Amino acid sequence: MTGEAARVRQMWHLLEPLHAVLYYAPAAFEEAAALGYDTEERWASYFAWRAAPLGAAGADEVVRTFHSFAPATVAEYVPASWATAPPEAVLAARLRAVDRSYRALFGDRRVEGADFAEAAALARRAAEATTSGVLGGTLDPAGPADSALGPANSALPWPDAPHLALWHAATVLREHRGDGHIAALGAAGLDPVESLVSFAAVGAARPEVFASRGWSEQEWGAARQRLQERGLLAADGTATEAGRELRAKVELRTDEEAAAPWRALGEEGRVRLAELLGEPWLETIGSGMLPGENTLGIGKV
Repeated sequence: MTGEAARVRQMWHLLEPLHAVLYYAPAAFEEAAALGYDTEERWASYFAWRAAPLGAAGADEVVRTFHSFAPATVAEYVPASWATAPPEAVLAARLRAVDRSYRALFGDRRVEGADFAEAAALARRAAEATTSGVLGGTLDPAGPADSALGPANSALPWPDAPHLALWHAATVLREHRGDGHIAALGAAGLDPVESLVSFAAVGAARPEVFASRGWSEQEWGAARQRLQERGLLAADGTATEAGRELRAKVELRTDEEAAAPWRALGEEGRVRLAELLGEPWLETIGSGMLPGENTLGIGKV
């Protein structure tokens, strides 16, 4: 991994937990329940929270932009999500959820303090450097750029409160990275289920963790067979040397596509933002709110 790629990946690792509180915090489930969503399990609110910037998106659009979920799983929740609450109501509720969650995690004085304001300003500078198209680099994902998750979040108004602006910047940056990741997977010839099988094969997470994406045993097995035929998987489901090399290239290309915002911020600004994020990152991880093993491979890649 190049020095720049390592720095870009570090910023992703620091920002991702600050974004992900929306999907796990008790306050987020309370806000979702107030909108009318079933909160016995997390997927109804997850699809609503994450897809709302796209507008009243249909299942096909969510399948494409989320990439890793089985179409049948998406169809359980989309477009039914918008019958429960329209996207504009979901967008307002997710900011309320983040406000309550951050205050519970970090305290009122800290979220209203100088460090959060400085971090928000730096993160916003980086987020605003994401291009109006999907990517700042060389890859072209399928589908129109304005319906990818990075641009959709970029188009939303910036919250006034610094802690909410920090969360919004983290969200823009992670979805911008995600758009690039989808494009890198496509360039590697990996379809959605193959992407998960190959990721599990390099130890990013146990195959059981990826079951949440809804692929059947038959679909998972067929993807394994296809990857074995390409010489990317061994008979036991672990990656061959060629499979590891391909996944390393995917991750590197993802870092390259995510680098433009950090180049725009500059090394001094990036280092300072990393310093400011360190303590909130530790507190978020230490809260036990987020799962220890995840489908993103954070801590493993």
